[in-house]
Amino acid sequence: MKSVVVTGVSTGIGWSITKVLIQNGFRVFGSVRKTGDAERLKADFGELFIPLLFDITDEPKVQAAAKQVRDGLKGETLFGLVNNAGIAVPAPLMHLSTEDFRYQMEVNLTGALVVTKAFLPLLGCDRSLHGTPGRIINIGSTSGRKGNPFIGAYAASKHALGGLSESLRRELMLYGIDVIIVAPGAVATPIWDKGENVELSAYENTNYGEAARRVQEIMVRDGRKGLPPQKVAEVTLNALTTPRPRVRYAVIPGNFFNRLGRFIQSILPKRMLDRIIARKLGLVK
Repeated sequence: MKSVVVTGVSTGIGWSITKVLIQNGFRVFGSVRKTGDAERLKADFGELFIPLLFDITDEPKVQAAAKQVRDGLKGETLFGLVNNAGIAVPAPLMHLSTEDFRYQMEVNLTGALVVTKAFLPLLGCDRSLHGTPGRIINIGSTSGRKGNPFIGAYAASKHALGGLSESLRRELMLYGIDVIIVAPGAVATPIWDKGENVELSAYENTNYGEAARRVQEIMVRDGRKGLPPQKVAEVTLNALTTPRPRVRYAVIPGNFFNRLGRFIQSILPKRMLDRIIARKLGLVK
């Protein structure tokens, strides 16, 4: 049976990826941080779901989970690893604490590397295992190629994840292991309900107070109108199974106005685009 490890499966994109993989006959080892989530998901998905309890920044627990997966594979290679777990720490960079910035990078970048290193032997670096080498899918973001105001730390982490993936893909050619980025735009998940309640009082007495409120309104509005997480899951399944995968899949609404908007942004001079964004947010008059 083909097995895939997916991190961060308690809700949202990770939950949908787990569902789609199991519907297509895969066994999923899914990471959660709470025992209650493990029990709930086991009840949801049945015997093809095996919960792994770890935080991706806790290297000893990640290593222990890798041993658990090795025991379950019984000498076979792991078909795939999906690095989905991640967070967003929004704030104007001028007012973001260094501690919060480090935490953003620790989870979205260092955590992904910790997990990847733990499971690389099972993906094919351990040549004593039987089966074809697996694939690594890193869940990035369209913010990995742009940096909008107030999500600078998140954008930095996703830019960095793209660079890490590029280097890793070339290094792992030695073992036949592929590395692919799946980069969603706005996805309609419960995270936007939390986003609506993010406390902005820390910026009320700064020059960013009004702009922060506008950013929050725009992001929550666009997020709730975003793609269903099922779409990201379907693209992830394709990236794992297609014979000739791309190195990067952007998962964004494909209607005419979205395509037009992306095209216009791609051809506008950066300085002009800066001014348009700044005016929309009230950063300049």
